[in-house]
Amino acid sequence: MKQTKQKTSMLLLMLMTVVLIVSACSGNNAKNNTQPTKEAAAATDKPVKANEESPSNELKPYQISLVYPGTPQADEKKIEEALNKILTEKINATIDLRPIDWGAWDDKINLMVASQEEVDIVFTAQWNGHAKYVAKGAFMELGDLLAEYGQGITSSLDPAFIEGSKINNKSYGIPTNKELAAAGGIVYRKDVTDELGIDMSNVKTPQDLDAVYAVVKEKRPDLTPLYTTGGVFNSHFFANYDFLGDSTIPGAILKDADDTTVAPQEKLDRYKEYLNLTRDYFKKGYINADAATTQVASADAWKAGTVFSTIEPMKPGKDSEIASASGLSGKLAQIMMTEKTVATSETAGSMLGISFTSKDPARAMMLINLLHTDKEINNLLNYGIEGEHFTRNGEIITATGNTANYNPGANWMFGSQFLNYVWDSEDPDKWKKFEEFNQNAKVSPALGFVFDSEPVKAEVGALANVIRQYQRALESGSVDVDKTLADYEKKLKDAGVDKVVAEKQKQFDAFLASK
Repeated sequence: MKQTKQKTSMLLLMLMTVVLIVSACSGNNAKNNTQPTKEAAAATDKPVKANEESPSNELKPYQISLVYPGTPQADEKKIEEALNKILTEKINATIDLRPIDWGAWDDKINLMVASQEEVDIVFTAQWNGHAKYVAKGAFMELGDLLAEYGQGITSSLDPAFIEGSKINNKSYGIPTNKELAAAGGIVYRKDVTDELGIDMSNVKTPQDLDAVYAVVKEKRPDLTPLYTTGGVFNSHFFANYDFLGDSTIPGAILKDADDTTVAPQEKLDRYKEYLNLTRDYFKKGYINADAATTQVASADAWKAGTVFSTIEPMKPGKDSEIASASGLSGKLAQIMMTEKTVATSETAGSMLGISFTSKDPARAMMLINLLHTDKEINNLLNYGIEGEHFTRNGEIITATGNTANYNPGANWMFGSQFLNYVWDSEDPDKWKKFEEFNQNAKVSPALGFVFDSEPVKAEVGALANVIRQYQRALESGSVDVDKTLADYEKKLKDAGVDKVVAEKQKQFDAFLASK
């Protein structure tokens, strides 16, 4: 990772120069998450540092729950048992894997936070309301825990991730060690385009897909040309919106532009252009009719074999990752359609947080540290049991007849992807290409800034209800744009969107002035 750190030294320098003033610019009203309302009883008699062996007789037994979005796997219990043998020896812990289907994730995680359910480690991300949950006190501040039990993390993870993911100069989540740049594009069935004689070499923009989808719809009626569960071209990673820390709170700038004026995304020309394009594709039958309501994640739709393409955040080998997880090895390809960018949202695009209800946050951090440093544990969680769910030749793994029983496709959520094995259908130089992908990306003007929503928390709550009512139907193309957008904007205004955007602009201006 030394090479990666050198290549991103400029990014780190930029982050370090702003990190001291982020707290002042974002306000100082965030809740103190180190004082949970539910008292935590430590289960560790004699904590040990992360770079030391952890004799099991020095730690009381403890079960660590890991909550994350994804489809429950048939062999989940087998994986837990295999992990427990290793974890018991290393940190005298067992693990309770608790995947939640993507379609139910938002509702269930909201309920989990509201009910103060006792859990340990929870997946979190800027695009999934991380700042909002931090403001609610859902996650512990991790500075001391990271220093004491996360030394393997700090020695291997590019500091740009840690610094860029902080809120008010404090860490509430440990980022996955993965790609740092972001871009949007499509993954599609190359075997189908070959079969139908469709030339994809000239497909560069979303508009270019019209002719492709028309052929697929006519010749392969068994396939949905474009499967989606929401944002389509207005997904933040595709449209390059920078929501200044949390994409669930209105007010954005464009990452690939230099303008620092914050505006509701509904007022942006790009937003309206993509709404109209998506609506056109929906009316033509290219998009699944249940896009506004389905709870079937794209990963499951791929597995069902009924999908031609999906909109995806791009990285090297994204097509191969989806192919391996869905039994379509060698049949998919990808096209990047947007400029590469780097923003605060990328540094915090996939994290593991520790719930304030955890009874042993030290043990939780020990596990997160192992996911960043222990190759056996990392790959067991991601791929299953060697010889049963895959076979291995060095770093290259091959599927077996039992792969479908455990293939969560969640590598990007857990620890370090640079520890992952590579499927035989993937590029063997995948991780080298990840490092290359991180270079020469357009840097958002807001890199290092995270909005503090505390001054407008009442409005943020009211806006969340309006967004839930309108956004998915509108952005998936399921409803008339002109009428619905007008209604949506009125409801947003009534709920206080102008006040929220003004507060974002005020804090952002102070941040820019301090830079």
